[in-house]
Amino acid sequence: MEKKRKIFLWVYLAGMAVLVFLDQITKIAAENKLYNKKAFVIIDGFFELSYLRNSGAAWGMLSGKRIFFLLITLFMLGVITYAVIKMPAVKKMIPLECVCILLGAGAAGNFIDRLVFGYVRDFIYFKAINFPVFNVADSYVTVAEILFIILIFFVYDEADFDFLKFNNKKDDK
Repeated sequence: MEKKRKIFLWVYLAGMAVLVFLDQITKIAAENKLYNKKAFVIIDGFFELSYLRNSGAAWGMLSGKRIFFLLITLFMLGVITYAVIKMPAVKKMIPLECVCILLGAGAAGNFIDRLVFGYVRDFIYFKAINFPVFNVADSYVTVAEILFIILIFFVYDEADFDFLKFNNKKDDK
């Protein structure tokens, strides 16, 4: 593996580690300060911190499907890591690598919760719109998705993603 690509991979792994650490710290704090307590109101009727143990996805969908979520997460982490490994180590790809870091960290943060506890610790709640209670890892994934859409529409073209093709002729050299 060339030096620049190794750097991309190390930045990806280090970035994920830092973000997962921050996610886990916020979840520990939320559990310590909010579990079995009334919601901490930040803006009355709009935004509050309210602890919830979620064994499903958003709005509790697929509740109790722990093995399903663990397997899907491992698959997605594999796909994201594959993309980072195959990604050209050029300046233009740095925003895409940031998206991969956010996606990977979000997936890994919730994976840890599901693996260790059997549920995800959620605590951020926009009451005004009755948005599902979520956590920092979920925020990483949401921001990554928004950034990815922006990158697809305004930065990258189809040829920029040729590195993801399994039959990429460049790999045959």
